[in-house]
Amino acid sequence: MATLKEKRTCGQRCEDFGRFVWNSDTGTMFGRTPEKWVYISLYYVAFYVIMTGLFSLAIWTLMYTLDPYTPDYQDRLTSPGVMVWPPTYIEEDVVLSYNMSDKASQRKMSNCLSNFLKPYNDTSQQPNRNCTRGQYFKQEKFEAPHHTKYSCRFTQSMLGRCSGLDEPTFGYNGTMPCVIIKMNRIINFLPNNGTGMAPHLNCTILSGHDNIDMIEYFPTNGTFDLSYFPYYGKLAQPTYVNPLVAVKFHLVKEREAKIQCRVVAHNIAYQDSYEPYQGKVVFLLKALK
Repeated sequence: MATLKEKRTCGQRCEDFGRFVWNSDTGTMFGRTPEKWVYISLYYVAFYVIMTGLFSLAIWTLMYTLDPYTPDYQDRLTSPGVMVWPPTYIEEDVVLSYNMSDKASQRKMSNCLSNFLKPYNDTSQQPNRNCTRGQYFKQEKFEAPHHTKYSCRFTQSMLGRCSGLDEPTFGYNGTMPCVIIKMNRIINFLPNNGTGMAPHLNCTILSGHDNIDMIEYFPTNGTFDLSYFPYYGKLAQPTYVNPLVAVKFHLVKEREAKIQCRVVAHNIAYQDSYEPYQGKVVFLLKALK
């Protein structure tokens, strides 16, 4: 019959642990002789030095092959997104609603546009150049200061009656409100595939046709001038600003309409149901009284 294992006391266990830490009979420490501890330490030091070196070499090679001005791979849209200001969202819809008799409502809309246009004032645009209109502004070299490229000037005054310079309320004190449409940036994008045709904005009324008497565009014809293309990236063009198109709507009758503003160009898609803001923006414009 097997005998039960003798239960060891706390003192005996401490003695065994002490012998494991240092065994004077065999000259081992934690189960290994000092010589073996030296060998295994040198092995792991060499192992991690080599691994660190290989990792550093891989990172250096990757960074050496990257162009800091242009990403190798772009997972952005091939067609630019389009946004509207003032940007007032209700869930997934854009609703531009204001009260003509409420000054707080008017200020909310006009202040949003004023803040958005601050980078477009004459002082901010002073470092940029007056480019030749109707021509792409292609730059092969970094000839601007600090190894950058030049950007074309777009001033607030180019938005005419929607600039806020002569009418600080941007029309939100009445039935002729202004909205500003911006096309998002894509590096090296050339509208109309570089054919020399400028993209333009076209706003159509989806519902409430009788409630809009007239639509005005600023600049004229709602054109995004070619001189703002191509865009070379934030590092290459730190002073670049997006070209804008302002639209003034003349509201009548019920003063409410659903509108689609689309940037028209051969290589700008707008029918992708999964990307509702690709090439276009749809919003509800409503003036309350």
